[in-house]
Amino acid sequence: MADASHSPLLAPLLRGPRVTLRPMTDDDVPALVAMLNEPEVARWWGKNDAADVREELAEAPSYAILVDDDAVVGWLQVHEEAEPQYPSVSFDIALRSALHGQGYGPEALRLAIRHQIERGHHRFMIDPALENERAIRAYEAVGFRRVGVLREYEMAPDGRRRDGLMMDLLARELVE
Repeated sequence: MADASHSPLLAPLLRGPRVTLRPMTDDDVPALVAMLNEPEVARWWGKNDAADVREELAEAPSYAILVDDDAVVGWLQVHEEAEPQYPSVSFDIALRSALHGQGYGPEALRLAIRHQIERGHHRFMIDPALENERAIRAYEAVGFRRVGVLREYEMAPDGRRRDGLMMDLLARELVE
């Protein structure tokens, strides 16, 4: 796994009222595997083992999402579009199912978005499954807007193709 702590995309540590983000390390992989394999999380992410997680983490810098006792309860992946003509940052996020619906995901996204705004970014994207209504509501609470449906966008864990929803957010639209 690449050493995310040296990526300019990630701050060494971002703290919010209830959430802390820190660069993911290889020591976080077991907690991440356990979270991704919870039934409500696996519904969107599929079943994962340590090799799958390490491969995914190697693709883009990632934050470990920490709450309260500093246990890893989630993952926030950050993808930067390097083409200067189309600057943007996109995110993937997953949280332990026990934390769903409590505002931890939006808080983590706000922390990461503020950091990217400080780095000069102005546009952000996220692409949940169209049927993941809880995630969509959480992203709308941050200020993301629905852009359009990506038809048959991804292969669902059950083998069917499902639609995705492209959402974007401009820096000035961030809802605090």
